Amino acid sequence: MASREGSESLDGLVTESRRAEADYSNRSTRALVELMNAEDATVPEVVGSAAAAIADAIDAVVERLERGGRLVYVGAGSSGRMGALDADECEATFSTAPGQVVALVAGGPLASSPEREAAEDDAEAGARAVEELAVGPADAVVGISASGRTPYVLGALEAANASQALTVCVVSAPESELAELAEHEIPVVVGPEVLAGSTRLKAGTAQKLVLNTISTVSMIRLGKTFDDLMVDVRASNEKLEARARRIVSLSTGATPEQAGQALAAADGSAKVAIVSLLGGLDVDSARRRLDESKGNIRTALES
Repeated sequence: MASREGSESLDGLVTESRRAEADYSNRSTRALVELMNAEDATVPEVVGSAAAAIADAIDAVVERLERGGRLVYVGAGSSGRMGALDADECEATFSTAPGQVVALVAGGPLASSPEREAAEDDAEAGARAVEELAVGPADAVVGISASGRTPYVLGALEAANASQALTVCVVSAPESELAELAEHEIPVVVGPEVLAGSTRLKAGTAQKLVLNTISTVSMIRLGKTFDDLMVDVRASNEKLEARARRIVSLSTGATPEQAGQALAAADGSAKVAIVSLLGGLDVDSARRRLDESKGNIRTALES
């Protein structure tokens, strides 16, 4: 399929616009560093202004995840890599089931960078990736595109809509094509980049903040945290084992030694150890309570 983007001018896109007085060759290195820092500092406010849209999207995503669905990020280039990074972190941080949070990246399997970049123009590939993943009504698909018109992502969201999945878009351009397709738009319009069109900068930072929020708050809503603690962390190395002991100790007031013993009895599950210690329960009872409460510690302790 021909590129939807290549045949149109980039002149009208805010993501391609230039800054005034961009006389960088006459500025010192310190001045350029301060310029980039000042520009980066504007991003959190832009993301904050989209808080209501982000919250609405998260509530819809959580509803799908509670039904056993998946969170699927779709993007190309830097946007796709942002999605892949967030998806990859979810399994280690929150012990999400393999495949529960995934990313579809344009040209992902291809070897070279030029091939990966060219793949973003293929709308049919985006649609095909969604179809091959067997996306359905229980799933949530989040399209990520600074310009809001990347063909690969457009094709993916069209296919997701056809499959009756929830669709969300994260864009840095107003009135985008993606926004027309998605049920939920998260607009983070950060303005001109320090380098015109280099959307790995402010737009990429905004995407990172939004995706962090989507995944983290979704996991909080799903009971995969206890207050501000990552109680579903998978203790797969020494650092994470130490973190799990600390989490159990902080949650229950147990000594590090008691926390370690509780974790050992719970086969390394911080959640089971916490419910066992706080509820005065044996490990089997604590695990049963958690199963009945769908992994929510507070609900397990109240039952």
